[in-house]
Amino acid sequence: GAEKEVVFEGTTMGTTYQVKIIAGYFKGTSGLKEKIEKQLHEINQSMSTYLVDSEISRFNAIDNTQDKLAISDDFLQVMLTARDVYEKTGGAWDGTIKPLVNLWGFGNARQTQQVPEALEIKEQLQRIGFQHIDIFPEGYLQKKKSAVSLDLASIAKGYAVDRVSGLLRVSGIENFLVEIGGEVFAAGYRKDGNPWRVGINQPSVTASTTDVYQVVPLHNRAMATSGDYRNYFETDGKRFSHILDPRTGYPINNGVVSVSIVTDSCMFADGLATAIMVMGLEKGMALLRSLKGVEGFIIVKKSDNEYTHSATETFNIPIP
Repeated sequence: GAEKEVVFEGTTMGTTYQVKIIAGYFKGTSGLKEKIEKQLHEINQSMSTYLVDSEISRFNAIDNTQDKLAISDDFLQVMLTARDVYEKTGGAWDGTIKPLVNLWGFGNARQTQQVPEALEIKEQLQRIGFQHIDIFPEGYLQKKKSAVSLDLASIAKGYAVDRVSGLLRVSGIENFLVEIGGEVFAAGYRKDGNPWRVGINQPSVTASTTDVYQVVPLHNRAMATSGDYRNYFETDGKRFSHILDPRTGYPINNGVVSVSIVTDSCMFADGLATAIMVMGLEKGMALLRSLKGVEGFIIVKKSDNEYTHSATETFNIPIP
């Protein structure tokens, strides 16, 4: 055919990105990589907790409940989806959870990982709760509790995928795949005219990152996966997942090792995948069935190398 595949890749948000574009030979893609990089840079400037002057860092630095912070539309959109995921999942996903993550030693690689005292967990729980933040649709944030802080890394990647996808659409590109740190959006078709295919990793510590448990055809849909089989610590023969329940302050222990969500918004999929890891199989499946236009695939560990999965009825059927 008269089509070529153009690939752009680079680093962003502490991870890598890859954009595949199928374009006619006469359709120029020059200048597109610069546009993509600019978009990613702006989102990072807004929501990186590593940048002292980012919007999110400025919000975190506020130490009273009188201050209102004016925020960009990017940050507002992420906060509105964050609230939506928080409410729909009964707090199983919570953008204010980072102090607990740090307490357990999952905040960064240099920290020692150990089981905290119950009292320390109780103390940090006082600082957790997305409901302690007021979001004004005119573009302001305000704390109802000054100790509350945000870390939206778990959905900012999904948001970036959505924004880059929107940018490509506006540029007249109809067939593309955008991937940032494993979160994807697939539009149209591959060069061979088939739907894009994205793999869900084999959820075991020993599996290589290329071992695929399930291949998912994607057409004009986003997919995000949350897994806990790579990041954990062991002490006294017990394994502690890095995925914590924001409501209890303790790691999950429900057998769920991987959750993949397919829907229109990668940002929503991103948050929901993490929430369902926390909710567990039954509650997770019940929630998935109650949400329109959302598909899910949950892998549960039975024993050391035995896994089973449950999926919503139409999970593996690409929607035309």
